[in-house]
Amino acid sequence: MKVNLLVIAFACAALCIANAQQNETTKQTAASEKDKMMELYMKYATPGQAHKILEPMAGSWDAKTTTWETPDAPPQVSTGTSENTWILGGRYLQQNFQGDFMGMKFEGVGLTGYDNFKKKYVGTWIDNMSTMIMTLTGSIDASGKVFTMNSIVDDIMTGKPSTFRSVVKIVDNNKHIAEMYMPDPKGKEFKTMEIVYTRKQ
Repeated sequence: MKVNLLVIAFACAALCIANAQQNETTKQTAASEKDKMMELYMKYATPGQAHKILEPMAGSWDAKTTTWETPDAPPQVSTGTSENTWILGGRYLQQNFQGDFMGMKFEGVGLTGYDNFKKKYVGTWIDNMSTMIMTLTGSIDASGKVFTMNSIVDDIMTGKPSTFRSVVKIVDNNKHIAEMYMPDPKGKEFKTMEIVYTRKQ
């Protein structure tokens, strides 16, 4: 039986066209998925209004620190300075703190930002009086002026994890107050630190 070469040629051409169309559709689908992925990535990577809320804390500050070792202990007062600057395109507010603690030089570096994916404020803190990195996560109240963040750190005295609560209150563009709360030996929370930041004139 003779084979019609023309029929075979048409069949091959049709198959090639179909494969080409399928490949083009696959490419378009892949490109579309890539565009969606990039759009989603940019959505979560771009700083927004939640980051701008931190703006009143940017700048140069004088700091007055009051600490309490126990709820009934007398307060200890010291002074310092803080330089707070935006980094990485307005994604994080970096704090560089200089002061003293119990007669010793104290230096600390903090980062505060907003995680667009988790929809939470996030932060880190390191200083020259420890080798740990404190991480904090929290939210802001309805007024847009009070940040509450929590952290779990290792208590070197007990060898167990301990919960810290940080509250930052924006009074106005020239003043904000940071408070730190921790549990006492009986597990009851008390204020262990307060830092009043006043903008340098």
